[in-house]
Amino acid sequence: MPQITEARIVIIATNGFEQSELEVPLENLQDQGATVHVASPDGSPIKGWKDKNWGREVGADLKIGDVNVDDYDALVLPGGQINPDLLRVDETAVGKIREFVDRGKVVAAICHAPWLLIEAGVVKDREMTSYHSIRTDLVNAGAHVVDKEVAVSEGIITSRSPGDLDAFVAKIVEEIREGKHRRKAA
Repeated sequence: MPQITEARIVIIATNGFEQSELEVPLENLQDQGATVHVASPDGSPIKGWKDKNWGREVGADLKIGDVNVDDYDALVLPGGQINPDLLRVDETAVGKIREFVDRGKVVAAICHAPWLLIEAGVVKDREMTSYHSIRTDLVNAGAHVVDKEVAVSEGIITSRSPGDLDAFVAKIVEEIREGKHRRKAA
């Protein structure tokens, strides 16, 4: 079982991510000793969204296309409305998500980020939650939708909103400690 201090985690995002949904996992996981990288579509810094306006910029460590799935224990997908909507039409991002799932890695998506899991074709028959406005999308894609702060299905973690961030991050740590997850391929 990997310890969080030995874990390598990548956060995939683009402009318009919900500020807290990227920064809280980034900072909390780093504070616990994990190595955490941020990947953006072109490797450039990305700008958050906070309180109905543009927020702070976050630096990127690499391009999404340069993410080597074998180098990481987990993938974190922050929400916000803009970020996942842009990434779900990015074939490179969707392909990386599918790779993480296919290789049994921990995948964590919060708020609107389960849209990316839908696009990757990995939600069918899984228990999931999300921001309330996209739950019908999850149902239509075949997920079993629940309304709780965190849902987990074979190492795929979903959460509802910034109010659930503490439980979301705690579940990421727990699932990383469990190691690779055996699951059906996407």
